Amino acid sequence: MIVFPNCKINLGLRILRKRDDGFHELETIFYPIPVYDVLEILPLENQKKGVVQFQQSGFFIEGTEDQNLCVRAYRLLQETKQDIASVSIHLHKNIPMGAGLGGGSADGVFTLLALQSLFKLAISNTDNQKMALQLGSDCPFFLQQKPVIGLGRGEKLSPISLSLSGYHILLIHPGISISTAAAFQGVKPTTAGESLAHSILEPVEKWKDFIYNQFEETIFLRYPSLKTIKENLYNWGALYASMSGSGSTVFGIFPPDASKPACEAYPWVQWRKFP
Repeated sequence: MIVFPNCKINLGLRILRKRDDGFHELETIFYPIPVYDVLEILPLENQKKGVVQFQQSGFFIEGTEDQNLCVRAYRLLQETKQDIASVSIHLHKNIPMGAGLGGGSADGVFTLLALQSLFKLAISNTDNQKMALQLGSDCPFFLQQKPVIGLGRGEKLSPISLSLSGYHILLIHPGISISTAAAFQGVKPTTAGESLAHSILEPVEKWKDFIYNQFEETIFLRYPSLKTIKENLYNWGALYASMSGSGSTVFGIFPPDASKPACEAYPWVQWRKFP
């Protein structure tokens, strides 16, 4: 079985407060993006149960095999379905790591769902939500695959009426990897300002005046080149530009009649039209 995990962007990200459990209370809007990894899962014959053979290509993934979200997804499912068959997993990474695009989270969730489809496992939506949240705070979004407002750690999701169909998006990853933990260092939570649920109702052309990613306040100081990318996107005609998540990908949303700007100097560039 072959599936294609897609990434996401954050349209705005507000850090409201530090919680007693160590996490931060957030408000953000997740939007699915048609840029994909490739994930192949095959049953392993003549193997005892519980064996996972994992291979990867494309962008390098740091950490041990057991730390990989695809392998972790298999192990989580195994806790519920102990007799699950052994598998071979091959992940081709086209979405860079530490990019704020949720590529690793998507890989984990798509593994969960592909295994259930491959082996015809009956898992409730509630259990899938629980397993997704164990994989990561933004993983529950990839069970939804539609625009949502995320609250809490990002796992409390509410659908919103929002479509960027026909617009173009330019994603630029400058080759910098930023961990989520590092991104939170130095942030100053605040509840000031309009909620994203209200601001997103403005026309796309006005988003730059109302919608912002609070991580930019600290990340742009550490990595001025990211601020430059955002400025370039506006100079190239973007209606709205922002860093996604905790970075380091910066994206611009362009009108339907736009042409791709000349930006090949960056190591990873994706130009897509929203379906």
